[in-house]
Order: sequence, then structure tokens, then C-alpha cells
Amino acid sequence: MSPATAVGGACPRVRHRNGQPATYGAGVVADPSPVDPRRTVPRTDVVLADPLLVARAARLGRDRVKEAVYLAQDDVRSGRLDGADLVAAVLARLPDAPWSQRPVLNATGVVLHTNLGRAPLSPHAVEAVVAASGTTDVELDLESGRRSRRGAAALDALRRAVPDAGDVHVVNNGAAALLLAAAALAVDREIVVSRGELVEIGDGFRLPDLVESTGARLREVGTTNRTTIEDYAAAVGPRTAFALKVHPSNFVISGFTAGVEVAALARLPVPVVVDIGSGLLAPEPLLPHEPDAASVLRAGAALVTASGDKLLGGPQAGLLLGQHDVVAALRRHPVARALRVDKLTLAALEATLNGPSTPTRDALHADPGTLRLRADRLAAALRPEGVPAETVDCVGVVGGGGAPGVELAGYAVELPERLAQALRTGEPAVLGRVERGRLLLDLRCVPPERDTDLLVAVRGAVRAAARAADER
Repeated sequence: MSPATAVGGACPRVRHRNGQPATYGAGVVADPSPVDPRRTVPRTDVVLADPLLVARAARLGRDRVKEAVYLAQDDVRSGRLDGADLVAAVLARLPDAPWSQRPVLNATGVVLHTNLGRAPLSPHAVEAVVAASGTTDVELDLESGRRSRRGAAALDALRRAVPDAGDVHVVNNGAAALLLAAAALAVDREIVVSRGELVEIGDGFRLPDLVESTGARLREVGTTNRTTIEDYAAAVGPRTAFALKVHPSNFVISGFTAGVEVAALARLPVPVVVDIGSGLLAPEPLLPHEPDAASVLRAGAALVTASGDKLLGGPQAGLLLGQHDVVAALRRHPVARALRVDKLTLAALEATLNGPSTPTRDALHADPGTLRLRADRLAAALRPEGVPAETVDCVGVVGGGGAPGVELAGYAVELPERLAQALRTGEPAVLGRVERGRLLLDLRCVPPERDTDLLVAVRGAVRAAARAADER
């Protein structure tokens, strides 16, 4: 009989390393040998039944949660994780929601911040997107039960906004609008354009590459700083499809310069296509040098292209407005189908055009006095808590490739630069502007009703920064 065999009902005696028996309860002796971690792995079905994981599976799907459970079980088997901590480890591996984009409070003073998605949608546009997210009548006449023109209501709203346009069309972004114009009107033909307007539109994409990808050829005229109507006239010939004028919306050339107005170009024997870029539909007194669609069409342009998510304050879209026959040719071109917008864009665009003021317009026209009062209140709430916060003058900008050189006077809350990262990664996330060793929270683009959220975010960032300093 082995020493470990019980005799006469006696329990096996196992000793610790110190030689003393380890006894649990009445006559029960514990085994001091290390427990194989594989024996402590909870069953998968038991783990998945945990209420916390059931709730997360309802948001993320059971398969994704199960995958995280398998990975955590592997950690338990290898001894890297205690089985009692498995559910917590699974939750730590999973996001709270099935999407990754986080809302960010824009405290940079840049009204159209490209990295933040440019124009924020108005509440009405958001409501329209939610309504259109299910099955809708985007291509159906409910009264007759027959197919209708896609997005007819959004297109009608755009026509009403710019009565000078004979017809309108919408594609998925501003670059796509110019691409469609070149593809439909200028394949194997020439487009005459000033050298000073061959812009780079962002992320390394350049206008010449975009246009020439359609099979059109660019005929450059003038110089970087000076182009005259004679330059255009000398270049126009039998192979000219149209003259292109591009508003340099993301830079300014000053000094010894000269350009040609649309009205002068309209006297050439070819159509004029104008890319106004920033999406103003009507004149804006605050931005007197920014072209608008209505004025450009009245000056004689055959076609205007623009973006929907800039100064218009709507969703990402490419707007095409112009003479009826020109727009009709674009709409019938095969490339138009590849550039078609979805129902959510159409819904948001219609609501933007039909609704009240947009967040973009509100930010542009924010009253400096009101901005100062809000900044004073925020700073006053933080100082008693030991946060060095002061109200300072600041200058905002339009951004988003629009109105370069325009400065928007306002006020910001000045905070220590060390809070910048904690604010970006906190809840809610806040993006401020770091300038000369200080962090500025410009309230121009922060809706007034979010001031309390901003205060909560700063307090959280202060605590997070303090914890990080203690850990170092």
C-alpha cells in the first residue's frame, strides 16, 4: 500500500515544506502541490453566461465576445491570468461599442477641422440621418407606388438654394465633382487652367493628377503669380473642352499677382467650369473674398463644383450646379453611377439646406463677447480647485481648405500644456490647441450647452495627469 493510500477511513496526510501537516476542516488535509492552471479554466458556456458578457454580446455579437473568452482562457492555461479574473480580462479586451470613432469636443478654434471630420451636422441633419437609416422612399413615389428620381427632394432643396442654377447634381465629394466634369466633358480633349491654380487638395492628392486620370489633358497658361485673359485666349482651340478656374482655397499668394475673373473667362468661346471649393451657395459678408455658387453662375460659369461638408455645413458631398444641358450630360455619364451618394448623405443634405442655421455658421458668427463670458465662467470654476486657468485673447480660423488668411477674433481658456493628452484621451475627448507652451481651449466651436461637459473633461484630465505624475 502506498503511503498516500487511506487506511481504515483515515485521510491522507500531506505536509507543507516546513514539515507540518496542512489540514482543512475535520481531518481533511490539503495538497500543497501547485495546482495545474489548466484545471482552473472556467467552462466557455459558464463564462459566456455571465451577465456582463451577455450585455456586451448584445452590443458586439456573441462571436466576438467568444473570441475574447478563448484568448483569456489561453492566458489562464498558461498561468498568466488567474481564473477568477477571467471575466474582467474579457471585458478589458472588448470595446464598449461596435464602432471605434469617438465624439470629440472641438476646442481648437478651427471651424472646419479636417481631422475632426470638417462640418458637424446640425441636429436636424442628424435626425434626418437616423430617420433614413432604415428602409425609406429614397427612390419611390409612395403615392403612385412607382420608382422616382433618386434623392429628388434633396436636389430640389439645392435648386431652391441656388435659383441661378439650371440644374443640379450631387456626388460623394468635391474632388469627385471635378472628376465627373472632366470625365464627361473633356476625355481626349484639353482643359485650359492657370498654373497658379494647380493646387494640391490634401493628403498628397493634386488637381493635375486627378483631372488627367480621366483621360483629359491640362493646358497650363500664365505663371504661378500672374495669368491674364490673353493667356487663356491664346490657349483656346478646337480641342479645348472648357476653361477651368480653381479657387485656391487653402493658400494665399500676395504681392505682384494677377488673375482673371469669371466674367472675363465667360467671354471665351468655350464653357467655363469653376471649382469654388468651400461650398458657399450665396455671398457671406464675413468672407468677402470667398466665391459663392450663385455669384459665379451669374458671372457666366457653365458649371460650378463645390464641397458639401465645408462652409455649407452639411455632409461630405460634391455639389454640381450649372446649365441644364451641362448637368444633364454629367448625370448620364457612366462615372456618375460610381460616384453616387447614399441615402444618408441625401437625407443630411436636404435637412441642412431646408433647416435653420448650422453649427458651422454659428461658429463663424460666434459673438466675441459671449465667448469671453463663457471662458470666464469656465476659468472661474477651475481656479478654486487649484487649476491655473485664465481667459486669454485668441484667433480662430475657418480651416477645411476655406477662407485662408481670415482671422476670427475670440477668447480661450489657457491651461497647462501637460493637460493636452489627458484631455484628448479622456471622456469626453477634447481637442485643444497647444501654442507656445500652453494649452488653449477655444470655445468658438464648442456648443454652449456642452460647457458643463468641457468642465467635467478638464477636471478629469487634471486627475489623470496627477496620477500619471505619481506613477513616474
